Amino acid sequence: MEEKMTAPASLNGSQSVDRALGLLSLVSYFGDQGGSLSEIVEQGGLNKPTTRRLLLALIRSGLVEQDAQTRRYYLGQEAYVLGTLATRRYGLLQITRDSLSILSAKTQDTSFLSIQRETYAVCLHREEGTYPIRTHALQAGYRHPLGVGGGSLAILATMPDDEIEIILAANETVLLADYPNLPPWQIREDIAATREQGFALNPGRILANSWGIGVAIHFPDGRAAGALSIAAIDSRMQPARQQELAELMRIEAKKIEARLAHLQPLNDRPKRAPAAGGKSRARPERMKA
Repeated sequence: MEEKMTAPASLNGSQSVDRALGLLSLVSYFGDQGGSLSEIVEQGGLNKPTTRRLLLALIRSGLVEQDAQTRRYYLGQEAYVLGTLATRRYGLLQITRDSLSILSAKTQDTSFLSIQRETYAVCLHREEGTYPIRTHALQAGYRHPLGVGGGSLAILATMPDDEIEIILAANETVLLADYPNLPPWQIREDIAATREQGFALNPGRILANSWGIGVAIHFPDGRAAGALSIAAIDSRMQPARQQELAELMRIEAKKIEARLAHLQPLNDRPKRAPAAGGKSRARPERMKA
């Protein structure tokens, strides 16, 4: 049974808004697969009646939709409208589409755009290549702890060492549990290699036959705006081709950075990393029922 609230009504209302927005963010994490009620309850930390009530409110607002057959929840049409309006200021995906198309056309492999979201990297877009054998390790909407995957590692490697340590500490539990080939010490070594060679390499550490290469995109002030990456099967990632792919991505990254220089910065201040030992964002912070 849900606990009775003794706080003022205004506080209760604010708490409900916070919870609903937390669920909205959680639904977005499921991407094109959608999330079931049981999954949302488990990951959101609210009890089932509260979760269902808040989801119904989000459905009424158009921010969330429920598939009539599968009963799974997805972002709704209104979320798309809001996101489209926000691209005027947060338009990285819009200005990278041409570069992603060029990369996939030239390499025949799949290319990606990823951005930082707190201690995680989120894939914003996947541009399919034409090579008949493809890797499906990363889809739009998927997220990995920073340092896991080519694009994610490229973003993390641009950060100051003290900030990297805070992020690794925040993600340590999920790294050890879900990514056995990527404990914090391994990510530190990968960061050093990334800085030395000028591009990030994931040599099949998530899936054995799926390799990835990433290059960071920078704002004019030097902060990482995101990363381009290319994924392919291991036989297409020999050392000579790694250099070739990295150079193609550097060319496109410079084009994107030139466009960013003509836009208002997407953020006025860099994001703060969570305190060491704080909760990881593998899933949204659990909300008390």
